[in-house]
Amino acid sequence: MILSDLRNYIKAQRRVALLDLANHFNVDADALRGMLGKWISKGNLRKLPSGTACGGSCCKCDPASIELYEWVDTQ
Repeated sequence: MILSDLRNYIKAQRRVALLDLANHFNVDADALRGMLGKWISKGNLRKLPSGTACGGSCCKCDPASIELYEWVDTQ
């Protein structure tokens, strides 16, 4: 996986949980955090505050346990 694959996936999803990224790319969450940091430093991605709802309708997850990221359009 390269950074552009990660970017394209997050852009398509708009908002994504770290666990979903780890499962999709079959990569350790800690390794992903480093890659996500590159997009955060460029201002294209932001980590959402703890407790932010994922936006799904299942209500099965504890919002405090989900690490969410959101793509930011910089145009």
